[in-house]
Amino acid sequence: MDKAIEIENLTKNYGKVRAIRGISFGVDKGEIFGLIGPNGAGKTTALRIISTLLQVTSGSVKVFGYDLTKQPDKVRECISYLPEEAGAYKNLSGQDYLEFMAEFYSQNNQQKKSVVKRGVEMAQLSGRIKDKVSTYSKGMTRKLLLARALMANPKLAILDEPTSGLDVINCQAIRRLIKSFAKNGTTVLLSSHNMLEVEFLCDRIALIDEGVILETGSPQKLKDKYQAQNIEEVFMEVVK
Repeated sequence: MDKAIEIENLTKNYGKVRAIRGISFGVDKGEIFGLIGPNGAGKTTALRIISTLLQVTSGSVKVFGYDLTKQPDKVRECISYLPEEAGAYKNLSGQDYLEFMAEFYSQNNQQKKSVVKRGVEMAQLSGRIKDKVSTYSKGMTRKLLLARALMANPKLAILDEPTSGLDVINCQAIRRLIKSFAKNGTTVLLSSHNMLEVEFLCDRIALIDEGVILETGSPQKLKDKYQAQNIEEVFMEVVK
């Protein structure tokens, strides 16, 4: 199967600190792939590199065949990135925020209207879409931000902790949205420290800790390999 992402021997140093230590993995087109592990494992650093926000120390990263170091603009045309700490402009309404962001994705007014319509539908905020973002709950804001990340139909959606801090109802809504989007052809790369959530969401996962990938595979194959009930148990076996 063609690869959406190809990473070979990637390292990232912050001064004397090596945050990523020669990791290699690939993500197939159209799949949901999860980087999972504890806080500080290197997940966010890896996502920021693939999103062209951080420079590579060594190794290679290709996104849909484009070399990230040599062709960052081509990579940016393919991707949408939702950071964990992302925020929306609180003085705007949800509708106005989506319209503002759609300017960056649209070449004409008709395309902009189509992108915004898609974003409004994905946000699932009903009558609250025209209220100011400052009045939204954390869950509502996160759904708006996810809609912003997906409304332009990116080839690759990079999502950092997409359900972090949300209640069960909002988590379920966001998971359903991610699943449905992947079914329509978008490749999804996401990070999470919630191993049970990712187990149900992802086609394949990579377990990462201290900048090293410890295992890669489908959740079921990893559970079978380690005779575990869930991915949390797999992780505890791997890090022994």
